[in-house]
Amino acid sequence: MDRRHFLSAALMAPAMLNPALRAAQARTFEVTATVDLAGGAAPLRAWVPLPLSRPVGYQRNLGHAIGGNAERTRVSRDPDSGAEMVAAEWATTAAPALTVTMRVSTTGPHAVRLDRPAAATARPSDLARYLKPTALIPTDGIVRETAMTITRGHRTGLSRARAIYDWIVEHTVRDPEVKGCGLGDIRWMLETKNLAGKCADLNALFVGLARASGLPARDLYGIRVAPSQQFASLGRAGGNITTAQHCRAEVFVDGYGWIPVDPADVRKLILEERAQATLADPYVAKAREALFGSWEMNWIAFNDAHDVVLPGSSGKPLAFFMYPQAESRGVRRDSLDADRFRYAITAREV
Repeated sequence: MDRRHFLSAALMAPAMLNPALRAAQARTFEVTATVDLAGGAAPLRAWVPLPLSRPVGYQRNLGHAIGGNAERTRVSRDPDSGAEMVAAEWATTAAPALTVTMRVSTTGPHAVRLDRPAAATARPSDLARYLKPTALIPTDGIVRETAMTITRGHRTGLSRARAIYDWIVEHTVRDPEVKGCGLGDIRWMLETKNLAGKCADLNALFVGLARASGLPARDLYGIRVAPSQQFASLGRAGGNITTAQHCRAEVFVDGYGWIPVDPADVRKLILEERAQATLADPYVAKAREALFGSWEMNWIAFNDAHDVVLPGSSGKPLAFFMYPQAESRGVRRDSLDADRFRYAITAREV
């Protein structure tokens, strides 16, 4: 059994919080992912995403511990995005199992003041990756055409970002029948005019349209770990959070920095709490305003990675890395098929 001690929070760079958030609530969560590969044919491999490692004001990675009976485990880092993961291998084990226990502290709500710029800037080299296309988030063709139509007449970066956000809130719907969090194939969505999906679809659409209009943007892939104190449908009670994966988005605007947004959760709230309501409903309007510029931190982020090549894998790159992954004799298992790949994720506040 390979175990790692929890890292000391003192080793992390101090988070620089917006002065308006100094009274924000700090919370610590323990999240445990358990992967069961019983019945699989060796050699077996598994990969579990770890919490965001770079220092940000809303979350700190407090370390992890690895358990189980893998013959080899290691922490690997995606070379492009920096996304970290536990990679495990079994060559002969009859009942392969892996447990990864993570501790994360969050500070929230995470909000950016939009009433006045804070002179936030970034080096172009730090933003370049967040303007590039990915396999499922292109920035040319119909994506750029749509972005130019949405942002026509909007002269500032903040105004363009808000126009894209409002367009998604107004033109998309949440489809509860979509498997998992969706695929995020935004060219297909726009070409077919099928703007229904879940968070990985709708927030990817925001990211792609923002990038196509010249605004750096990124998806943050993670999981809900606690109930919401604001909107009932936008949280998950502690305990079993196996199906609580959720991605959010950020857009960079000069003078404001990275602005948190989540148009997908507006559509989720409408479907699950106000199915017959219009966007003019006061409760919906409240969520719409709240989710442009702030996140409630009952959620943790894993990474902002796209087109991820799993180390040692013979399978295709992942469009994004939010669920545990596994392979048996080089054949990728479906992370959303409970009959073929069993795993559980739990969370508790500590």
